[in-house]
Amino acid sequence: MTEIKVTDILQLEELKKYKLHLGSHDGKSEPLDSYLKDEKEWKRWNEWRNPKTYKNEWNRGYIFSLIDFYPRKNTWLFGGIFKVKNRPDNANYIIEEIEEYKKYVGKLLLNFKRPSSMRGRSFLLENQIDKMAINQLLEHKYTGEVFPGFDSINHDFYHLVNIFKLEKFDWETALESVKGIYLLTNKETGKSYIGSAYSDGGIWSRWSQYINTSHGWNEQIIALVKEKGEEYIRKNFKFSILEIHGMYVSEAEIKKRESYWKEKLMTREHGYNSN
Repeated sequence: MTEIKVTDILQLEELKKYKLHLGSHDGKSEPLDSYLKDEKEWKRWNEWRNPKTYKNEWNRGYIFSLIDFYPRKNTWLFGGIFKVKNRPDNANYIIEEIEEYKKYVGKLLLNFKRPSSMRGRSFLLENQIDKMAINQLLEHKYTGEVFPGFDSINHDFYHLVNIFKLEKFDWETALESVKGIYLLTNKETGKSYIGSAYSDGGIWSRWSQYINTSHGWNEQIIALVKEKGEEYIRKNFKFSILEIHGMYVSEAEIKKRESYWKEKLMTREHGYNSN
C-alpha cells in the first residue's frame, strides 16, 4: 500500500522556513493531556523558552507542531502551524496560529518513529517530513482515549488524571457501574497495593480519590507522598483492575476478595498494604 505523505494533505511551501516541534513528555506532564484540557495550554508549549538560557529554538518563521500521541507507539497528533511573530529578549516567543491548518489540528494522526539520537524538541522540518506518513484523519477532534475495557486498563497515574478531570463519559459510565478489586504498582520499585471499591460510585468514585489526593488515603502511600512528593506518585504509579463485580455484591464479599488478592500477591509482606 502506498503511504500518504504529510505534504499530500498539508500544502507547505519552502520547508526551510519551518522548524519541527516534537511535543513530548517534559518530565512532569504530557502535551497531549495539556491539549485535551485546554488548547491554550498546548499553545503555551510552543511559546515557551528555557528561562535559563532563552535559547532561540524557533529561529525560523514558522513552527510545525506535533503532539506525542502516547496511546499509540510512534504516533503523533498534528498540533498546528504557528507563525513566529517576535522573539523578545529574555521572554517567551510571541506566536500566532495559522488559520489555514486549524481544520486538521487534533484530527490528523501521523506515523513517525523518532530516532533515539533526536533529543530535545526543535528540528529542521525538511530533514524529517519525508519520514512521516498519514496514519488517520479523524472525523472529529480527538477528545481523549476511548474506554478500552476493564481487562485492558493498565494505565500510568498521570495518563488517568485528564480522563478523570474531563469526566470522560465512557470511562465514568463504565467504572461507576461496578465494584471491584484494583492494583496500584510502583514502576520504580515493583511494590504494589491492593485496594477495593465497594461504595456508591464504584471504581470511578474510589479512583477519583487518588486523582484528587495522590494517595487515596492509604497509610503507606500517604507516607510515600510525605517523603517524595505527589509528583513521584503521579510519575511512577500505575493502575489496573484485578476483578469487577456488580453493584449488588455486598461490601463483605468485596473485602473478602480483596483479602484473597493481598494474600496471593503478598502485598502485606512486600507491598503497601498494612492490613
